[in-house]
Amino acid sequence: MAVYRQPGTVVTDHTFEVPLNHADPAGERIQVYAREVVATPKARDADREELPWLLFLQGGPGGRSPRPLGRDSWLTRALEDYRVLLLDQRGTGRSTPATRQTLPSRGDAAAQAAYLAHFRADSIVADCELIRRELLGENGRWSLLGQSYGGFCALTYLSFAPEGVREAFITGGLAGLRSSAQDVYRAAYPRVERKVAAHYDRYPEDAATVRAVARHLRDTEVTLPGGGLLTAEAFQSVGLLLGTGTGSHTLHYLLEDAFVPDTPEPVLSDSFLAEAQGHLSFAGNPLYAVLHEPIYGQRSVSPAPTGWAAEAVRAEFPRFDVNKALAGDASVLLTGEMIYPWMFTTDPALAPLRETAQQLAAWENWPDLYDPERLARNEVPVAAAVYHDDMYVDTADSLATARAVRGLRTWVTDEYEHDGLRVSGGRVLDRLIRLARGEL
Repeated sequence: MAVYRQPGTVVTDHTFEVPLNHADPAGERIQVYAREVVATPKARDADREELPWLLFLQGGPGGRSPRPLGRDSWLTRALEDYRVLLLDQRGTGRSTPATRQTLPSRGDAAAQAAYLAHFRADSIVADCELIRRELLGENGRWSLLGQSYGGFCALTYLSFAPEGVREAFITGGLAGLRSSAQDVYRAAYPRVERKVAAHYDRYPEDAATVRAVARHLRDTEVTLPGGGLLTAEAFQSVGLLLGTGTGSHTLHYLLEDAFVPDTPEPVLSDSFLAEAQGHLSFAGNPLYAVLHEPIYGQRSVSPAPTGWAAEAVRAEFPRFDVNKALAGDASVLLTGEMIYPWMFTTDPALAPLRETAQQLAAWENWPDLYDPERLARNEVPVAAAVYHDDMYVDTADSLATARAVRGLRTWVTDEYEHDGLRVSGGRVLDRLIRLARGEL
């Protein structure tokens, strides 16, 4: 168990063995890694033992926990009161990986899909409960901080193992308890359109640049530095940036260098292609693409497959059709947090997983992830930040869930976007802590 120091903190590595399938505890086991962070003045063994634990559940799916650089971001506030455990959820980071490089060892696409069916919130929560008992003892309880998809996991935790939780803080992660994948994307496309319209209002010249780039990609085959194919539809996916506080400005700076100046024919610049690849490649988090729709599957909501819901629902919003936009004078709309089957053809990090993703898209009867009746009887203090017109998580769903969870208190704000926890310097977390403690 490695222990090392960073500015203002002492960090301890933990590795745990957990069952792949918690219904078969004697079966195959995988590793889950977590990083414990304690403020330096409280880092002596005696002081550490007095601190309550705060488990951080990362967004995603498929995102590894933050890699801290001392007391930075929301840790600045958290470490005043807690020792923090940054969990690399199964399949991510230093936990047993699930990528194009490791999954082929599982067998064919059907075997890989069966393996990944154990990587949703229910399994993550079961991992957490084993870790809690090992670190805190059978009767110990810890606090939860769930960001985005981590908030989904926190709701699953409160549904099935609330006895392990003393309080929960959720930021941008109140999922619709009864929303299918189709419901999620049917609500998402109009939100994305609003964000794109707001960007074009802020940077009017970007509408013409996006249109020019899309036209060029429709008419010319362009390959990214890493070998991926940059199609017009793939380019639309940079709209994912627009859900963060600085995303609109980041997108503008990406677009201002799109073309090499003073060339006889349009040529996309190397700097643009390199930066676009950084935003579009799933090499760093393939599970985000593979599991993005299965995280909404619940048999009591719909026993049918999720079935590439974002692609199916997109047909209901023809304004997102790049060819139709280019055929007329409409603005080319960008897309957001949507995963499409063609991504498993254009992205080299996903291409080997194409059949596996198809298997998961066709999977039926996913187990339920939430227990509305138990949440209605909830006794754990819960405070949640709901970001007004959040591009990634539907505000109406979030508020409906807030009403459905007994005792949950919300802070609805338009001061921050979805990344408020990360960029607020601890202010978002401080507000939620005070809400949960009844100080506000």
